[in-house]
Amino acid sequence: MKVLTNAGEIMIEISGHKYSFPKILTFGFLLVIILGTALLKLPFATRPGLATSFMTALFTSTSATCVTGLTLVSTATHWTLFGQVVIAALMEIGGLGFMTFAVMMSLMIRRRMKMSTRLLTQEALNLDHLSQLSVVYLIIRLSILIQLIGSVFLFFDFYPKYGLTRAIWYSLFHAISAFCNAGFDLFGNSMENYANDPYMICVLAVLILAGSFGFLVWKDILGYHKYHHLSLHTQLALRTGGGLMVTSVIVYFLTEHNLAQLSGQLSAPQRFLNTIFMAITPRTAGLITFPYNNLSAAGLSFTILLMFIGGTPGSTAGGIKTTTVGLLVVQSIATLRGQKDTEFAHRRFTQENVYRALTLLFVALLILFVAVLLLVETQALPKHDSLSYVTFEAVAAFGTTGISLGITPQLNFIGQIIIMILMFVGRVGIYTVMFSVFNARPKTKSYRYPEESVLIG
Repeated sequence: MKVLTNAGEIMIEISGHKYSFPKILTFGFLLVIILGTALLKLPFATRPGLATSFMTALFTSTSATCVTGLTLVSTATHWTLFGQVVIAALMEIGGLGFMTFAVMMSLMIRRRMKMSTRLLTQEALNLDHLSQLSVVYLIIRLSILIQLIGSVFLFFDFYPKYGLTRAIWYSLFHAISAFCNAGFDLFGNSMENYANDPYMICVLAVLILAGSFGFLVWKDILGYHKYHHLSLHTQLALRTGGGLMVTSVIVYFLTEHNLAQLSGQLSAPQRFLNTIFMAITPRTAGLITFPYNNLSAAGLSFTILLMFIGGTPGSTAGGIKTTTVGLLVVQSIATLRGQKDTEFAHRRFTQENVYRALTLLFVALLILFVAVLLLVETQALPKHDSLSYVTFEAVAAFGTTGISLGITPQLNFIGQIIIMILMFVGRVGIYTVMFSVFNARPKTKSYRYPEESVLIG
């Protein structure tokens, strides 16, 4: 494997063939999905008396690798312990990125990373330059530590109910699922059995938030005592994420009347805690404490918005990311005020940042529009409010959230393919996939056309 330069673009040569970074990352995720499919198709991955079709194995592998959580069969009752271990491994690889695991293997065998591996890792983790690769070591250590601590806390709750062996496995599986924002569970109804368990809700909420923060943000926060400085990325991510969190709690509290539909089962404080958890989980986590079919139209609409936004870049979360939304909000305010520069925290965003954010938003909306159109045309849908069901499911797949209104198991072959594509694009990233598909390469022109304006608005 060699690192080459072609027309100003860094390429990697493998067995005589040249590949761009986006293409290798795309193929890498596809390879993980194919491997997961093969393992889930093994006879001992499925419980006795049940059968696993190729599409079921492929869909489950895609959902786990893309840390989504949408499923065609129940993870709790369809898969054996081996199948569940495969799903957990795919969640871990998909959540942290397979390049992180490549680095981990290099560390385990005490082998110096090649330049090609370093450059690929930089691309996979959305790093600006190779000097930030120290974050990979932080990702490995911090991820293992957080998930182990989360497993211990979950064990205290699971042990009295399930005994030692099952409690250990349930703790590990759900710690991975929550931290990787994957949405898989071993109960068949997500975490609905724990709606009245504040301890469980709080532990899961902390794990979800820890995974959706983004590892560059974690690096800045953990190093703040030493440098007393937060990068522009971290400040934008924290302020946008905090603003979304507060807004979400208020909106859900008002639209669902503090989850009045659960008033016969939960006390007011318990319902408020579930409201807070509901404000966290659409940020691509997928674990829920009550069926979302019971939400009001306003609540469902707001959930779609949160799933579309997702978490922070470089995290285990999906969506268009909080920094994209934060940047566009700041840009819109600056434009409405007649300001030329987009300023935040005494810094000015580059025009390339703004252009990429606008392009990402447009392409994401276009992909979702086409997907919803195809799903409406090809699926047998509920007669009542079918467009809402399809839109919700499509955004849940694209945002790698995994919250479902129940139509995923009823999808036909075309519908399953569409949802898998949405999950894949949502996890790998729009730019990575598009650059792979269109084989885009930067081209330098020796001329520029005259500038002219058009009417806007």
